[in-house]
Amino acid sequence: MKHYLKPTALVLALTFFAVSCSKDENDGGDAGAQSYNTTYKITDAPIDNANVEAVFVTITDVKVDGQSLEGFTATTVDLKALVDGRTETLGNLDMKAGTYSDIKLVLDFEKDVNGNAPGCYVEMADGTKDELTAASNTITVNDAYEVFAGAENEVVLDFDLRKTIKEEQGTMSSDFEFVSMSEISGGIRTVNAEITGKINGTVNDSQNTSDKIIVYAYEKGTFDAEAETRGSGESQVTFSNAVTSSTVSGLTNSYSLNFLEEGEYELVFVSYTENEGSFDFNALLEAESSTGLNLGGISVTGALQVSANVTITGTR
Repeated sequence: MKHYLKPTALVLALTFFAVSCSKDENDGGDAGAQSYNTTYKITDAPIDNANVEAVFVTITDVKVDGQSLEGFTATTVDLKALVDGRTETLGNLDMKAGTYSDIKLVLDFEKDVNGNAPGCYVEMADGTKDELTAASNTITVNDAYEVFAGAENEVVLDFDLRKTIKEEQGTMSSDFEFVSMSEISGGIRTVNAEITGKINGTVNDSQNTSDKIIVYAYEKGTFDAEAETRGSGESQVTFSNAVTSSTVSGLTNSYSLNFLEEGEYELVFVSYTENEGSFDFNALLEAESSTGLNLGGISVTGALQVSANVTITGTR
């Protein structure tokens, strides 16, 4: 009997060891799961100031879940140039499919990539620079996004200048600064371009209601006129709950709302009047689609481009 048990015990031990090794190789945060190359890009929504020529930020590192992007080198980016769907590639990482929500942008406030001061600044139309600083040089972006299996994953960071920098009022010259750290974080959204579409079109303002018109996209049913025009948060940002925005511009008075995640959106058209180089809120505009499209409930799906040409019929 003793001679029978010994080899049996040995077989059982070896079996347990083999199973244990197999389990270790496949556990540990899905260590064996396939990774997918994911590209990270940056874009911007416009700022409301006629005297602002450019807004530069110097980024020295980009970390996703604590890991620096591959292929990234320090860069000084003109965010104001990255509107209407234009992007700049930051770098890439091999990521497992799943949900992520931890991106850190490390900025250099003192010097740009060429060693010139400052590193982050607003450039005015006359060429002067107004330095931008914040309480910390590390911006944490907590907006959740998905990495998909088998897809060409392009994660876009939408750095909304209208929500992330402010101009101090009551000064003789322009004085810009970053908003609070929590407001900066909330002013940067992240989306996987794989599941985004866009809404674009033209605006016919034959009544000349405005010096500038900005189109805001809201998730359907979320626009509160009183709250959004009054401003919110420490920095009193107006239209702060808009997903994104676009300035009506060009010979055709066109606009383009890009990187909209799948869902239903309502468009809000807003009139601004120019006052010594800045644009002040004037009124909410009444708009009608030239094709009968319901501007209060536009359905957007991945890779879909929705055309919404409108005519301004008056103010609210």
